[in-house]
Amino acid sequence: MNEQENTSNPAGYLIRHASLRQIQIFEAVARNLSFTNAAKELFLTQPTVSAQVKSFAESIEMPLYEQVGRNIYLTEVGEHVASSCRDVILQLSNLEILLDDFKGMTRGSLKIGIVSTAKYFTPVALGKFIKSHPDIDLSLKITNRDNLAKRIQQNLDDLYILGQVPDMKLELEVIPFATNPLVVIANKNNKLVGRKVSLKELSKQPFIMREEGSGIRSVVEKMFSDMGLKVNERVTLETNEAIKHCVVGDLGVAVVSKQTLYLEGDASPVAILDVEGFPINKEWNIVHIRGKELSILAKEFLLFLKNQGAEYLQLDEL
Repeated sequence: MNEQENTSNPAGYLIRHASLRQIQIFEAVARNLSFTNAAKELFLTQPTVSAQVKSFAESIEMPLYEQVGRNIYLTEVGEHVASSCRDVILQLSNLEILLDDFKGMTRGSLKIGIVSTAKYFTPVALGKFIKSHPDIDLSLKITNRDNLAKRIQQNLDDLYILGQVPDMKLELEVIPFATNPLVVIANKNNKLVGRKVSLKELSKQPFIMREEGSGIRSVVEKMFSDMGLKVNERVTLETNEAIKHCVVGDLGVAVVSKQTLYLEGDASPVAILDVEGFPINKEWNIVHIRGKELSILAKEFLLFLKNQGAEYLQLDEL
């Protein structure tokens, strides 16, 4: 019986045949599931991206993706390769940060990802922080909780600011730094304004709700479910401003973070209702991947938020 021919590549094959640039490009294509979007992200032409991914796939000697029309789907091997590419990029990023720290560098980039409700105070805090660090190349991404979870999974930012932390396979460092009270609002002429309202009575009111994946939505649904009640949902919207406009139009009541109201003033057309179980006091959290090597800038901003972040929420003015 003849010995089975060994067709596996020798040790170190990928090191000799795959470049770090190809690893970066394939990771971008795998994350975006698009050659065009990966090319835009990396400031390359689409033919360059396609050629590099093709060369990388030839080094692997197994199909990494399938293309059906304009859509790209990773194979099982492609998923594993993409994950390993992210690990390589993360380790190199950590090394770069460590080298910069040895040089004592405090300039460079700071990438922050936040849920949409945090936009009411994070820019104010960043403005104060940047006055002491004027050479920062700042990136601020504002999105909903589900999309922010994807950014965390892909390690796209240094720090994240959000309320309810999503369940993830990654281990996360979660640092609470301020209270995030959730309140019920209504048109100021609503009959419920100025008196105590039970949750059962509130359940009969038409509700303006956030979209699926919103942290506030999940909190409200759980609270009603725990009391054996259902939310009388009338409209689903994706932004706090759209929700407030619907409340002004007297289309229903809504639950929002109290921070969203700090610019309203005494003449506001909306009012906070006195509802059983409210306010729900949640927390604002600073989050990063456990084990991630934070830059000096990221460490300083994290410390800044821990020590002074609550000052920028302006709850005392409401």
